[in-house]
Amino acid sequence: MLELKNISKTYGQTKALKSINLSIPAGKTMVFLGPSGCGKSTLIRIMNGLIQADSGGTVYFEDSEITPQNALKLRHKMGYVIQEGGLFPHLTAYQNISLMANYLGWSEDRVANRVTELAQLTQFPPEGLNRFPSQLSGGQRQRVSLMRALALDPALLLLDEPLGALDPMIRSGLQTDLKHIFQSLGKTVVIVTHDIGEAGFLGDSIVLLRDGQIVQQGILTELVHSPAEPFVTQFINAQRSPIEL
Repeated sequence: MLELKNISKTYGQTKALKSINLSIPAGKTMVFLGPSGCGKSTLIRIMNGLIQADSGGTVYFEDSEITPQNALKLRHKMGYVIQEGGLFPHLTAYQNISLMANYLGWSEDRVANRVTELAQLTQFPPEGLNRFPSQLSGGQRQRVSLMRALALDPALLLLDEPLGALDPMIRSGLQTDLKHIFQSLGKTVVIVTHDIGEAGFLGDSIVLLRDGQIVQQGILTELVHSPAEPFVTQFINAQRSPIEL
């Protein structure tokens, strides 16, 4: 689904990414994991063409190279959920979800059917569709953001810290719902998080980054039991609860 070759990104004197090479298979969920500032969000924005990698780096999406000329068209095949949802506060939930479909000229019936379908999929209450984001709970706003990302039935879902602003109980419930949605739709998913428990629960594969470089890639048990370097163990241990139940 995605192929990243020699991806680097420099901001002034800062190297945000350093020669990333990565393949993301279709139908799987890959998680970018790592501490703040490691390059996770920069990488996901390069993947959907919002920012450009340094010269020499290339991103292929479904065998097409992403360029400034075709990035907008290719993004119609990608759903993107930014941190804290990014909903437009002056639009209702329904209007937020249907924004791109309306832009592309979908009929009212087609839009309405798609919104109804997505509300059922995400277990969003129908009466909430006519409310504004400020009238919704944090969990409901995230469901609206997910529905907006899914509205055009994209081949690829990109989620940048989608649950980071939620309290633990709501976050846990949404993690379960997200996993069910990913499995039922069979889409390719890339998630950015700094939470190793979330990464292990949602991801078929985990990519651990530090200082703009991939430290290790694999499933959670591989990171725990076969760390590539001491930082992997340090990162995992830092997230363990100090209370043993």
